[in-house]
Amino acid sequence: MFTVLAAMSGMEREYIRDRTLEGHESARKRGKTIGGASVADESMLSMALHLREQEMSLRDIAKRLVVISGKEKGQHPSPATVRRMLREHDEQAAALASA
Repeated sequence: MFTVLAAMSGMEREYIRDRTLEGHESARKRGKTIGGASVADESMLSMALHLREQEMSLRDIAKRLVVISGKEKGQHPSPATVRRMLREHDEQAAALASA
């Protein structure tokens, strides 16, 4: 009996996961963003690019940057946010260069 209940629970979890992923995909197609508000702006990006040119690590760059608006105002972005911000900039620059 426990085996049957465990199997049903696993199937239900998989069904919920699939429906959530479908919802995210549908939202992306409509132009909606999934997740929290972006803390990065143009001035933060330019400062991050400047610090990267000086060969600073992502952690050091994140410690020097400060969020200037929103709920996280006055705090430092995470190194993952800095990495994502720089990666998106590099991808956009590469797309413009190849076009």
